[in-house]
Amino acid sequence: MKFYACIALMGAAALAHGGDMYRWVDEKGVVNYTPFPPPANIRNVEPKKLGDSGKAQVSEAPYSVQLAVKNFPLTFYTTTACGEPCKAARAHLDRRGAPYTEKDPSNPSSPKEFEDFTKMSGGNPQVPFLSVGQLKNLQGYSAAEWDSTLDAAGYPSAALASARPAGGKSPSAPPLAPVTPGTPAATPAPAAGK
Repeated sequence: MKFYACIALMGAAALAHGGDMYRWVDEKGVVNYTPFPPPANIRNVEPKKLGDSGKAQVSEAPYSVQLAVKNFPLTFYTTTACGEPCKAARAHLDRRGAPYTEKDPSNPSSPKEFEDFTKMSGGNPQVPFLSVGQLKNLQGYSAAEWDSTLDAAGYPSAALASARPAGGKSPSAPPLAPVTPGTPAATPAPAAGK
């Protein structure tokens, strides 16, 4: 008898694995779980999907990137008038596949936001500016400095092949653009002779 009960349980488990189950209560108050729909007179039926609940939720980003984002979130400060320095900095972050939040300090959501940006930038608010969590704040764009800081924070050195944007080379150290609240940052004047 135990043998047949064991076979019946294994059969029910095989049917239930990854399939649909139904939870319902009969007229005597007994809770039933079955792999097939209950009788038509049963009104309170809860369909259950078995097999999915035990699967781990997987983010599209690798674990190392998730950890870097959690420990050292990136905030990239730029303005529309910044021009080439900010474009190069943004392209650098995109090439590395580093997720970031972008903010425009010339159009802050509150006076405190600009005040905080000014404090982070050491009283000299200029863009491009990258805040790497509590690790470091980078003012201006220098590819080597950004790479070493992003490496230290655990960000990938290159985006996944499928997520990599097409782009060219970026300058290593373009000039900074000053920022004042309420007005767009001025684009730096080109150097003489260019």
